[in-house]
Amino acid sequence: MTRNKDRPHRFRKDRKALSPAISTVIMTCATVVLLLITMVYANNFLDARMAENEFDAMKQFMQTIGLQVDDVAWTIGRTQTIRYASRFGKVNFESLALNYTVYVNDTTILGCYSTGILLYNMPIGEYSIGNNYQERIIPSSDRSFLQVGTSAPVCHVFITEKVPMNDGNYIRIVAAPSVRTLNTTITSGGVVTNYFKFYLPILKTGNSPRHSQTVTLAGRSVLVDTSSSVTKVKIHVDFLNAGLGFDSQFFNFDSVDKVVNLPSGSVVEFYTGEVTVSLGLYA
Repeated sequence: MTRNKDRPHRFRKDRKALSPAISTVIMTCATVVLLLITMVYANNFLDARMAENEFDAMKQFMQTIGLQVDDVAWTIGRTQTIRYASRFGKVNFESLALNYTVYVNDTTILGCYSTGILLYNMPIGEYSIGNNYQERIIPSSDRSFLQVGTSAPVCHVFITEKVPMNDGNYIRIVAAPSVRTLNTTITSGGVVTNYFKFYLPILKTGNSPRHSQTVTLAGRSVLVDTSSSVTKVKIHVDFLNAGLGFDSQFFNFDSVDKVVNLPSGSVVEFYTGEVTVSLGLYA
């Protein structure tokens, strides 16, 4: 009987002796797990905020690109290098994206002009707003590829998120060349002549060694196609890489055709400025 009483008593003492050690191990493991979870959450949160801040900074960078294209396109030999800092995304150049065909008086083709586009691509795994998101930066609301006035842009800068696409899933900031038009009237010998001038930068591939995070724009040539006795100008835009996803939905222009009715006997001058785009040219 004594043996039977002592054995349960010894087991109870053993359990009490082991309890603090087990509790310490459990608490230590739980603390380590909580610390690891907190560190992962904090790291992900920090990366998300850094990606968001980078994306906001690149909005300003792409606006600068659009303005610099206008500065460089009309001065042969002029070069501008714009630097940026990016951890999550990168700047790419699509050499064939848009083609503008210009008709005068309905049937005569004045010219066909193909141009590339610049894009800052941020993987949606790092930063995302939502599929099919669209936001205009320059101009802020007008979606027409034909802009009017001396201060009108020659590059549309916009944000788009469209997935999936063949080159990857990104939210993008895009600088896409567009057309600017100006109207002047000249009177000579009592004869009034209306001049309608159109301007389109043509972006082409330069050197891309990618030694550094820079975009270098260089003006190569300025050409003009002229037609007289014009009463109507029609400009049609085609999307050369629509099969890769760079289609009408991607650019979101309000129309693929623009028609301008002119006074009888007007002269049309269509200027194109060739600009080469080099990525990472200067280390």
